[in-house]
Amino acid sequence: MQTISNDTARRIALAAQGFADPRPRGAVTRRHLQRALSRTKLLQLDSVNVAVRAHYMPLFSRLGAYPAELVDTAAWSHTTRQPRMLVEYWAHEASLIPVDDWPLLRWRMREYGGAWRKRSRDLLEQNPELVNDVLNAVKELGPIGAGRLERELGGGERQGRGPWWNRTDTKRVCELLFAMGELTTGTRRGFERLYDLPERVLPAEVLAHEPEDAEAVRALVERSAEAVGVGTETDLRDYYRLSPEQSKQAVAELVEDGVLEPLVVHGWRQPAYRHTDARVPRKVTGRALLCPFDPLIWERSRAERIFGFRYRIEIYVPEPKRQYGYYVFPFLLDGELVGRVDIKADRNTGVLRVPGAFLEPGHDATRVAPELAAALRDMAGWLGLDDVVVGERGDLIRPLNAELAAT
Repeated sequence: MQTISNDTARRIALAAQGFADPRPRGAVTRRHLQRALSRTKLLQLDSVNVAVRAHYMPLFSRLGAYPAELVDTAAWSHTTRQPRMLVEYWAHEASLIPVDDWPLLRWRMREYGGAWRKRSRDLLEQNPELVNDVLNAVKELGPIGAGRLERELGGGERQGRGPWWNRTDTKRVCELLFAMGELTTGTRRGFERLYDLPERVLPAEVLAHEPEDAEAVRALVERSAEAVGVGTETDLRDYYRLSPEQSKQAVAELVEDGVLEPLVVHGWRQPAYRHTDARVPRKVTGRALLCPFDPLIWERSRAERIFGFRYRIEIYVPEPKRQYGYYVFPFLLDGELVGRVDIKADRNTGVLRVPGAFLEPGHDATRVAPELAAALRDMAGWLGLDDVVVGERGDLIRPLNAELAAT
């Protein structure tokens, strides 16, 4: 069995995620979007908007400044000239996935539908007609949000504890039907999901495709392998949040078919698997800010294993106990994670705020600070902000502020 170094594994992983691809020289087009999505396979959705929504940032990290409308059009509109490219479902959490991949998650729709029905048993027993009422209302009025559906259907009692988890009965049914694949997202208004029927959103040939469960899982693991380049079975499993039983069987079959190559990565405790088409670039250059939900780093133990970078999101940590900040972006430079910055887009004042900036051990601030300053200015420009304003926390703040003041 072949043994490779962790440095080689890191370069394979970066190439698989698109960081070895040349950035567009001119305007970013739908073709560039397709190329980036062929690397990442999906974009995770998240409601946090302190800097930028999670599904927009990974493309900026790989392509540079691009019009966000490219993603909006790809995900939430359809024309004959520009067919819908992406659709929403639970993949790695709530995600945008290629339209053609939707049937690969039918088994999950059945599983999630059963689980949601159990959790909603009280609701369904109390109001057995609500599911049909919601479906009929969406058929007549969709795409439509849960709030308007609630009003159309006469309201509902709020369930759950605390303001974050309150859901009306109508919203709970919408989420049940979404989990079952009987509703999907037709479009969004702001970040509000507007529900619609799958037959009005997805092509007939996609709806007609019903792969066997094992075939679908195997296809998902192969996509995982393409996206990570090289990884452990756990890494491959995590990309689409599969069960150990599903993943292990699929990995064994893909090894037997010659799609995956088992190997040893020096310093890794678990066996590794490399997709046989994975590239091994001699070096990876360039810079990128990575949002907390970027596919390169969303599996934190993998990020630590490959980059020596321990990363935890601190949104839910009380402010006095945070080590780095509320919404921290790792900074990738020439194939290494060399720093991290707490970022907030202050749209009221038109500035990108950086309350904290921190250098990773073993790296040189005189090299990192100029590159980070340039990356932050690029991000501010992309977001339509006029300036970058730094705070006081972290050992990179002073050199970063000096670089920003000089440009």
